[in-house]
Amino acid sequence: MWRFTAVPLLLLIAVPTQKGSETPTRAASIASEQAISKTSVIWRDSLRDGFPDGARLDRPGDRTTFVRWLTFLAESQFYQQGGSRPSPAASEIRDCAALIRFAFRNALVAHNDSWRQSVSPELSQTREPDFGDLHKPTYPSWILGAALFRTRPGPFVPADLDDGAFAQFADAATLLHYNTFLVSRDIHAAQSGDLLFYYQPGQGGAYHSMLFVGRSWFQTAGSDWVVYHTGDLDGRAGEVRETEVKLLMQHPDPRWRPLAANPRFLGVYRFELLR
Repeated sequence: MWRFTAVPLLLLIAVPTQKGSETPTRAASIASEQAISKTSVIWRDSLRDGFPDGARLDRPGDRTTFVRWLTFLAESQFYQQGGSRPSPAASEIRDCAALIRFAFRNALVAHNDSWRQSVSPELSQTREPDFGDLHKPTYPSWILGAALFRTRPGPFVPADLDDGAFAQFADAATLLHYNTFLVSRDIHAAQSGDLLFYYQPGQGGAYHSMLFVGRSWFQTAGSDWVVYHTGDLDGRAGEVRETEVKLLMQHPDPRWRPLAANPRFLGVYRFELLR
């Protein structure tokens, strides 16, 4: 794919968290501290999709806040790379799934002065978006604790919190199969914060993902945009790229066109937490 040139902006980027060195422990201890019984209604999985109802962003305002942070933080990585001061997340974001994990996790945190200062003291003096925070307890002090992503099929049961059913790491296949649900194979059904998935056997990891931003936070021109990480490029470190959907639909390689007629395009998916 190809890269579009844009003017870098000052950005708010969260402290990266890498596989193997991420925030420890589980939601079970959090639940205990909050005196929440595991028979409580918040632990029910009404949709039987693997997530407790207490983790769902059931308030319209929370869904809006989450999607704004998600798309902004992912898109910001495109504008941050290549500058004189690399993004603190650069060492974490090495492939398409890592970009999504980074944005997902940091959309759920409390975006307070402590968070900003933990990134860089200079950020407190920059202009950042005023999206606010979720009304529910924020990551990692929420119902699932430090573990964000489901790793296997099946409805949620409280024992999942302690037996590896949730983890901080998820590759593209795990995001697809256990953390999102199919919306449509028609790209026109995509909303901001949705994911586009592809299956490209023989090309690194077979599953690839892009985040549908919708209207750009940084571009004044164009309508719908997607952002993604290329993964390694023939042995070279990959990069974050951004392109308009209308151009992606005309990609020189038909395998990357988000069209229902393309068997490599799996469709538009949405996070289970937004179901």
